[in-house]
Amino acid sequence: MQKAESACDRSTVQNAPPVCAAKELCKSPVNCIARRLPAFIDYLLAVPILPSIDIKGIVAVDFQSADASVVKSIRQRDLLNCWLRLYASQQALPDVTDYRPERMDEERPDLVDYIVDHSTAPPRLIIDSNGTRMASAYGTTGKGRYLDDYLGPILGPVVLPAYHECIARELPTYTVSMINDVNGRVVAYERMLMPFSSGDGVTHIIASLKTISEDGGFEIKNLMRGHHSVPVPKLRAVIDRSLSYRAPHRLAAGDVVEID
Repeated sequence: MQKAESACDRSTVQNAPPVCAAKELCKSPVNCIARRLPAFIDYLLAVPILPSIDIKGIVAVDFQSADASVVKSIRQRDLLNCWLRLYASQQALPDVTDYRPERMDEERPDLVDYIVDHSTAPPRLIIDSNGTRMASAYGTTGKGRYLDDYLGPILGPVVLPAYHECIARELPTYTVSMINDVNGRVVAYERMLMPFSSGDGVTHIIASLKTISEDGGFEIKNLMRGHHSVPVPKLRAVIDRSLSYRAPHRLAAGDVVEID
């Protein structure tokens, strides 16, 4: 049974610092009281998500404009802030080899690497790692396979638009879908995609996948393959605002702090 994240991990602290090993680290404590809260979906901005037209095999959907605060998981926010730091310093897509978050090993089970194949239109994605969470949710590992083949005709139209938007906009995307596990518990499946470039356009994507249920424990095995229900999109956003990173102020040695 998968354990739900604590309320501390779901904090909406807006100015939480990044955890990134590139150049300098900035840390500050996050204080909160662990208590049961309503599902965060309740206070996300409701935006209608309606299928549109089909162009070259891509089902067009609406993505709302957002900044990093749309991401509710502290750990996903840390990963995104590290990406933003690299992006802000170069004003261009970072190279995937420069992306070194401090907790990369901790997060690895929830991460999936992709290589973007631009030889077709639309581009296709090759799964380049064995994400433990993805393998559990989908029932099998997919390394070396094309993502569209791995997903199949049922899940593809729900999942792929976020990847296509990430590639087309060259910006991170964040989606939340709701699905029932085998026991009928409602689970939120959060997917954050970060684009990277080793040449022209998006050449790599790193996906961070998180699951949480307000019911507490849930069954992640075959969560996306049970076909008891199709994932229902609740939020689709492209992170295209406030694409800058400002390190929090640090007191220098000898600074005087006045306390009233």
